[in-house]
Amino acid sequence: MDIEEMRAYIRSVVEIDSGDISNDVLNRFLGEGYDQMVYSEKRWPWYETTNTFQTIANQKDYTLAAVGVNITNGLREIQSLRRDNQVICYVGIDDADIAYPVNVTGSGNSAYWSYWGETVRLYPTPGGGDTIHVRGYKNPGAWGAGTSDGNAPPDFPEPFHIVIATYGISRAYEQQEDLDMATAYYSLFARELDNLRARYLDSPAPQPLILNNNKLSRWSAQNLTSGRLRYSWE
Repeated sequence: MDIEEMRAYIRSVVEIDSGDISNDVLNRFLGEGYDQMVYSEKRWPWYETTNTFQTIANQKDYTLAAVGVNITNGLREIQSLRRDNQVICYVGIDDADIAYPVNVTGSGNSAYWSYWGETVRLYPTPGGGDTIHVRGYKNPGAWGAGTSDGNAPPDFPEPFHIVIATYGISRAYEQQEDLDMATAYYSLFARELDNLRARYLDSPAPQPLILNNNKLSRWSAQNLTSGRLRYSWE
């Protein structure tokens, strides 16, 4: 469904016309529903993306914009970083700062990274230009207010479109001061969104189902050494 079809559907359900609620207002209602879906889950699979960026000698901090360079709409969340031959493990910035004090100089191949203030910090500080491979989630495209007729919600599969329209019906009833119907359709929107979230965020079929696990790190099963941090002089 594109945005024009959604408006027509809303008006047919609520039994209103453009004199009751303008196209611009309905577009804004639909944009609200789109945003509700976008930000209800940071790991929607259609926002998955990959990228690479180059480190600079003796520079340990890299902004999110630099890490996500060349990604359409920019990078929103980082899932993992790796070098060509090694996974770079995520650690909390407090733990990393203990192992790598700011007054200690030293460089080498980065083995850990932390994230603070939309900035990635690599430990130890890169000694030269290195290619870092990024997996993460890109920012969504804008949709709703100002969207031209004929445009469907970007990225989201077809089953989500009717759910956005359902949110628009709820807001239209609310604007018409029918709060009971507005509440009923908002509840329907929430239930359908939960159903689709469960369907599209299910574990991949090849992935084993693990009910209990005593591993302290996602990478510990792949490491032969202990999971401690590497100190700056190592």
